[in-house]
Amino acid sequence: MSRNRLVRLAVVLLATAAVAVGWWMWRGRQGGSTAAGPIVLISIDTLRADHLPAYGYTAIRTPAIDRLAAGGVLFEHAYSHAPQTLPAHASILSGELPYEHGIRDNIGFTVKTGQRFVQSLFHAAGFATGGFVSAYVLREQTGINQGFDIYDDRLPPASPDVPLGDMQRPGARTIEAAEAWVDRQTGPKFFLFVHLYEPHTPYSPPARFSAARPYDGEIEYADELVGQLLDHLRGRGLYETATIVLLSDHGEGLGDHGEDEHGIFLYQETTRVPLVVKMPGGSGAGRRVAAPVQHIDVAPTLLDLAGVAVPPDLHGRSLRPALTGAGALVDASIYAESLSPRYHFGWSELYSLTDDRYRLIRAPRDELYDLAQDPGERTSIAADRPQVRAAMRTALDRLVANRGVAAPSAVSDEERRKLAALGYVGTQSGTPLQLPGDRLPDPKDKVPVLQKYRRAAALSSEGKYAEAEVLYRELLATDAQMTDVWLRLAESYTRRGMMAAALAAYQEVITRHPKDPAALTGAAAALVHLGRFDEARTHAELAVAVAPATAHELLARLAAQRGDAAGARREAQLAKDADPTLPMPSFVEGLMLYMHGQYSAAIPHLLETHQALAGRTEQMPDVDYLLGDSYARLEQNAEAEKYLCAELSVFPAHIRARAALAMLYRAGGRDADSDRAIADLIRASPTPEAYETAAQLWTMFGERAKAEAIRRAAPAGRGAAARVPK
Repeated sequence: MSRNRLVRLAVVLLATAAVAVGWWMWRGRQGGSTAAGPIVLISIDTLRADHLPAYGYTAIRTPAIDRLAAGGVLFEHAYSHAPQTLPAHASILSGELPYEHGIRDNIGFTVKTGQRFVQSLFHAAGFATGGFVSAYVLREQTGINQGFDIYDDRLPPASPDVPLGDMQRPGARTIEAAEAWVDRQTGPKFFLFVHLYEPHTPYSPPARFSAARPYDGEIEYADELVGQLLDHLRGRGLYETATIVLLSDHGEGLGDHGEDEHGIFLYQETTRVPLVVKMPGGSGAGRRVAAPVQHIDVAPTLLDLAGVAVPPDLHGRSLRPALTGAGALVDASIYAESLSPRYHFGWSELYSLTDDRYRLIRAPRDELYDLAQDPGERTSIAADRPQVRAAMRTALDRLVANRGVAAPSAVSDEERRKLAALGYVGTQSGTPLQLPGDRLPDPKDKVPVLQKYRRAAALSSEGKYAEAEVLYRELLATDAQMTDVWLRLAESYTRRGMMAAALAAYQEVITRHPKDPAALTGAAAALVHLGRFDEARTHAELAVAVAPATAHELLARLAAQRGDAAGARREAQLAKDADPTLPMPSFVEGLMLYMHGQYSAAIPHLLETHQALAGRTEQMPDVDYLLGDSYARLEQNAEAEKYLCAELSVFPAHIRARAALAMLYRAGGRDADSDRAIADLIRASPTPEAYETAAQLWTMFGERAKAEAIRRAAPAGRGAAARVPK
């Protein structure tokens, strides 16, 4: 490699700020606005560029995206800065890299108040702004809604233990909501952001797309939804004057390099994304741009095209020269990061830098790929091109210097005393997050571990908990530092009613990461089931700093249980203060009245809670159960059945709700329905507690032989039976 190329490479890599200034000066010379109509940004989650026909893929048909690309400008090499939904979208909308906006993972991070987003700048410039999303990880509580006049994140109701990937709104509903908002606009000056979760896992395309592989079938379905939105714009006379950007947040592994999904590696299959820009009037139609571009180029491009002032400190470039054909883009080297290996598994984080030819992946063993010769990144040439590797590694090291992996919150002296009193002697303080990445395992050496972990998670999602636990324990036997594996194991034990084992697994996490919110709240819930209420309260108190709403909810329930009305009300209000969508005050009032047998008085408070939860995705357990049981005790059976079924639609493993439904049916002479409710009780919650509850029901109904048979069939394990209401 020539000395001149090395010098040019080093200058490019280290001159990000200069690039920003350069394009800003160029923008100042251009003047004027290109965009005369609405600005529309469409994000299709988890869409690999190389699985679209517009990028050469031939296995499926995507007529809507093809038509958009034919009428717009297609960027052949566009890249994400993170293979996760929330960090990637934060970069798209802010024009900042992950270490600048601070969102480094889907879990555990929220956008800082006052974060500058493109929608905020459009709003300040007089644009109406609307955002419509389909995934829980982009919910309003993350803070990514800032700057939108309306931010619609209404997902179907779900219990808190549903996996994040399953908490999604069907794309058709998101498109309908976006179209309704467009119809309410009185002029074309608006910014619309639409996010579709298809083709994210679990892949389940409509039957009409079943001829393709499931992932590809979901791409075809996403294309149909995009076509519906674009046709709606055409019908409103807005399409021709609109500036439309279609992209993805990241790709999908599909088994390449050993990763089936995404979130760990930084290879092209998860970081190269589609990017198509349709200009007003079809300007530049059919142009293809080979120069590498990136997510942080999107915000300055949209602002530039709309004639809105672009903050000069943004490091991305306006892509206007490539869109109009007025000139070449200034060279840029593209940064990406994956911190989830360290956060979730205790492995090294990964960073990458990509230019017009090479990609360096910084890891305990660096990888260097010549993308021109090896686009599939099959053979690292780090040893063969030491000068290129050294130059790119130096530039990358300077970018991430003093921007390390965010450590968990410090453990205070008071918290340390509480942890010690609970037996967490010698508790660490996030040591794995403080170690240099080079001293941790290299994720590429852990592919078999990752694959076994995914198999275990799939078994668990199918309800095969015992089989999943075998794999989880095998993984932990070889590496006990994998936080996510301990958490998954604890969840599996919980679903089988093995609360002591679940508690032990949560405690393993707390020993290593004393401020892990899932471990602290999970341990508290397990302790409640085990009747160890004082310990549960202490764990919940420790969780207040990291999961305030959940912790205060637990503390409110515990206070109500021990008859501390003032404490329950105080904690309920603190829960609502932490999350205004959590209607704990009304729930606590209803709960305490119910516990005192005042069912008629409890119902209005519980109904208020039920109505307040109507627009919330993550539901609260027991609300509809208490309503249904209160109505049942008042012999209002139709209302009782309605609310008990509502509880079970979201919390199918709710033992007391199924028991109450079985008794309701039996009292009404619906014996077959009652029998079916008991069978469903065991099927939905195959725990010792559920089996004992079923046996109690059969005994109550005079079926002692069935009760004994149920007890003989019960799984081994300890768990207090739910008390069947008399």
